[in-house]
Amino acid sequence: MDQKRLVVGLLVALVFGLVAARYVYVQLRNAKMVAVKPPAPTGRIVVAAKRIELGERLTSSDLREITWPDTTRPAGSFTRISDCLDRALITPVVENELILEEKLAPKEAGGGLAVAIPEGTRGISVRVDDVVSVAGFVVPGTMVDVLVTGQTTNGDSITRTILQDLRVLAVGQKSEPDREGKPQTYTVVTLLVTPEEAEKVTMASTEGKIHLALRNTIDTKEVNPPPVSRNSLFAGAPPPAPPAAAPTRARRVSPSPPPQQADVYVIDVIRGDKHESQSFAGQQVHQ
Repeated sequence: MDQKRLVVGLLVALVFGLVAARYVYVQLRNAKMVAVKPPAPTGRIVVAAKRIELGERLTSSDLREITWPDTTRPAGSFTRISDCLDRALITPVVENELILEEKLAPKEAGGGLAVAIPEGTRGISVRVDDVVSVAGFVVPGTMVDVLVTGQTTNGDSITRTILQDLRVLAVGQKSEPDREGKPQTYTVVTLLVTPEEAEKVTMASTEGKIHLALRNTIDTKEVNPPPVSRNSLFAGAPPPAPPAAAPTRARRVSPSPPPQQADVYVIDVIRGDKHESQSFAGQQVHQ
């Protein structure tokens, strides 16, 4: 009897061992299939070999090719350096940054700052000093308001904001800010404007004195402040006007009736041989 139990136990253990071995074999086979999965296909993609500033034409020394998976290739990227040569950047790039079609100007557009001016806009330069340029902190990429001070037809000086939220394209001959954020000394600022705004800036710089007000680049709200005149600034605000009198209601007055005529009485007075008549007016009566 004991031998039978032993034989049964051995058979059960053998069955469980075979099942476990089969399970391990299947798992190892699956792991091996995953391990030998072929890698994703790769290709070449063009990146910047160094920092390149806005408006610069690309040369072979500015670019290099690196390996990149084909499944994650960005739209507009280049696979050959020759496709990018002699085209100007419309935005600066840093080392190892991808060169994309949207970052390059057409080859016939040339180079320089002009390629960074969008279609329908203009770049206009105005002369500035340390005060106008906000002590040198107006740098490429910042946003400014344009204020002008001039004289009105009655001889009073007035300052008003004529344009708001304009982008600074360049200061002097630099189209990129200082990397350390230091102020820059310059005498000319180039602003990005529409043709109508260009006319306003030209008239303001010709007929008055221009000032630039630096603003936060994320603050795009227009406030439209009222103009300030010299008389209102130094003479103080005019006295408040007296409050308007409350309107009165007209009262209709009925005309008084004309007085009645007094009655006239005539009395004959006889004194001896004398006779005379006397008139007496009665009391007037009003209705």
